[in-house]
Amino acid sequence: MTQVDFYILSEAATGDRFTLACRLAEKIWQQGRRIYLHTDSEAESRHLDRLLWTYREGSFIPHGLADRADPALNPILIGHGDNAGEEHDVLVNLASEVPGFFSRFERVVEPVDSNSAVRLAGRSRYRFYRDRGYPLNSHDIQR
Repeated sequence: MTQVDFYILSEAATGDRFTLACRLAEKIWQQGRRIYLHTDSEAESRHLDRLLWTYREGSFIPHGLADRADPALNPILIGHGDNAGEEHDVLVNLASEVPGFFSRFERVVEPVDSNSAVRLAGRSRYRFYRDRGYPLNSHDIQR
């Protein structure tokens, strides 16, 4: 069964859920895992693509946009919509709703920041997973 982890930024933490997603993606990739970063739109996907290049000086995270990148060369793909290709290892969900394909992933990561709309949507997704019996973890991020 898919493991679901919520990472919740405190009010005092720097950055937003996109910056947090970059931090988490880097850590997960260093563990040798493949990652699919799911967003609500093409604009958010492009924003995340740019952010992965610049969020931390000196870091390199091999990634690409799912509709353009070769999955064999990019262990991290970014996309939106209802097609995650052949990915099934780790899903980082930045979309406001639970994607229909989430259950084929071994792990789902849900970054949540202090924006009230983001928190409200995060609570809704939490209830969705809980009500269906998925194992849930919550991690408070202070910085």
